Amino acid sequence: MTVTVRFAPSPTGRLHIGNVRTAVLNWLFARRHGGTFILRLDDTDIQRSTEELSQGIREDLEWLGLTWDREERQSARTARYDEVAEKLKRAGRLYPCYETAEELERRRKRQLARGLPPIYDRAALKLTDEERRKLEAEGRRPYWRFRLANTEPSDPLKPQPTLVTWVDLVRRDQTVDVGSLSDPVMIRTDGTYLYTLTSVIDDIDFGVTHVIRGEDHVTNTGVQIQLFEALGAEPPAFGHHSLLVGADGQALSKRLGHLSVAALREAGFEPMAILSLAALLGTSEAVEAHQSLDELVQLVDVERVSRAPARFDEAELRAINARLLHEMPYEKVKDRLEELGITGGEPFWLAVRGNLTRLADAVEWWAVVSQPITPVIEDEEFCRRAAELLPAPPWDEGTWSVWTKALQTDTGRKGRALFHPLRLALTGREQGPELKSLLPLIGPERAASRLRGEVA
Repeated sequence: MTVTVRFAPSPTGRLHIGNVRTAVLNWLFARRHGGTFILRLDDTDIQRSTEELSQGIREDLEWLGLTWDREERQSARTARYDEVAEKLKRAGRLYPCYETAEELERRRKRQLARGLPPIYDRAALKLTDEERRKLEAEGRRPYWRFRLANTEPSDPLKPQPTLVTWVDLVRRDQTVDVGSLSDPVMIRTDGTYLYTLTSVIDDIDFGVTHVIRGEDHVTNTGVQIQLFEALGAEPPAFGHHSLLVGADGQALSKRLGHLSVAALREAGFEPMAILSLAALLGTSEAVEAHQSLDELVQLVDVERVSRAPARFDEAELRAINARLLHEMPYEKVKDRLEELGITGGEPFWLAVRGNLTRLADAVEWWAVVSQPITPVIEDEEFCRRAAELLPAPPWDEGTWSVWTKALQTDTGRKGRALFHPLRLALTGREQGPELKSLLPLIGPERAASRLRGEVA
C-alpha cells in the first residue's frame, strides 16, 4: 500500500507551533514510508478564508522545508460535495432541520434540567412534508444533519449505545460511543459545508491512507468512520498525537501570535530548531537539535509518540536554536551571513558560532572584529605593556598563546588578572568567543590601538 497523508490547515490565520507539530509528523511519516504528502487548504469558510492567508501558509511551510507533493483546495470542490450530499440525502443519512440556534439552546437547557443528555432529539425527523413546507414558507432555511447509525429497529429515533472502535496509531485501542452524540450538522443554512463531511469526501477521493492529527479530533473520528461506511469506503488508519501544552501544563492558546511561524521566524529561530522541537516533543527520542529533516525521518515514528501532553517551553526552543547554530557548518550559513553584511568567511563563523543564540547575533561580533569600538581599559599600564608585546604578523590561532605566555612572564599575571583586561580592551565586552580565534580577525593594528585606549 502506498502511504498518502494530508495536512489540512484552514486559511483563516497563519500557522502556529501547534499546526507545525501536525504538519511535520505527517510529512515525516510520508517520507519515512516513501509516500505522498498533500497540502489541503480547508478554505470553505468564505467569510474568514483569504488568498493572502493561503499564501502565508504556503510560505510558512516552504520556509520550514515541509514541501508538499500536491495541493488541493476545498473551495474548488463544491460540485463534488453537492454530489455526495445528494447521495446521502437520498439514502436518508442527511436530513433537514429547521430549529434556530435559540430554540436549540432552550431545548438543551430543558434536557439538562430533566437530567437527560443534551443531545439533539431528532425532532426534525418527526416533521411531515406539510410541516416542512410551512416552515420554509415562513422563511426558514434548513440546515442538514448526518443521521448516525445508533438506533434499534424497534425505536428508530432513539439513540442506543453504539460503539465505534479502531486501533489508533498513537493511542492504540480506541472506542467512541456514537449513541451519546448528537447527529452532527454537515451543511449550514446558507448551503456551505462543515469540515466533517468535506474532509471525509476528500480523504476518499484523494486516497488518504493515514490521518494523523491532534487528539482533540478523537470524538470526530467515531462520526467520520460512520461517514466513510455510509459512503461505502474503507476508513483510513487514524493516529491522534498529543497536543502541545505550555511549560506550566496549561493549553497553548491559538491566540498567542508570538508562536506563529511568521513570528518565530521574525524572532530569529531556525526552521530546524522549530521542527526538531515540534517533532520530538512527546516521543521516546531525546529532544535535540537536528540539522536536517532527513535526520528526523530516521528518528521519528508516529507509533512511538507518547499519549502524555507534550510540554512546549520557549526557553527550550531558544536552547535548541543555539545548539543548532553551534554545530552548523559554514556552507549552510554562508549566503545568509553575506546578506547580513558579514564577509569574514569560515574563520569568522567558526570563531563566533558557539556564542550565538540567533544567527543575527553574529552581526554584533562582526562589528567587534571589523568596526571601530570603544575599548574598556581596566588597567592602563598593563594594557600599554600588552600592546608593546604584541607579536609581529602574520597572526593565526597560535598567536594568542604566544602573546599571553609572554605577558605572563613579563608581568607575573595569570588567570583572570591576565585575561580579563585583555578581553575588555579588545572587545569592549565581559564575555564572548574565544580570544585565540577573535585576535587574528581583529588584526595587529586594531588590537594595538584598542589596547592603548583608542577607538578602533
